Amino acid sequence: MVLKLIDATQVRPGTVIMIEGEAYTAKSNDKSKTGKHGAAKCRIEAVGIFSAKKKIVAVPGGERFEVPLIDKRKAQVLSVGDETASIMDLETYETIDVPYQEGLKDQLAPEKQVEYWDVEGKKSIMRIL
Repeated sequence: MVLKLIDATQVRPGTVIMIEGEAYTAKSNDKSKTGKHGAAKCRIEAVGIFSAKKKIVAVPGGERFEVPLIDKRKAQVLSVGDETASIMDLETYETIDVPYQEGLKDQLAPEKQVEYWDVEGKKSIMRIL
């Protein structure tokens, strides 16, 4: 679910925006005016929340970006696999298999509590509590 739409000129560092269907965190936004009759241009550098890929987009200032609703939830780890972990949500007691960030593999263990994010239906374990 999209929370709101913002113009490219309103994107600030730290803002989460959707680019090509993926959630990205903006790292910088360089705005420039072109000329007497030109429109503002924005060069946005962003890093993917789940993929950690860097993306640079150059768009007109009036371009609209979707700001996704990020649902941050707490869960308990039940088991850890190669790429996913089986977790139980601490509010709904629902059991789900969720991928985790690469740096967390050594720290994940059964019965530990974690925070996972649900962004537009895509889930990932982001940190250990």
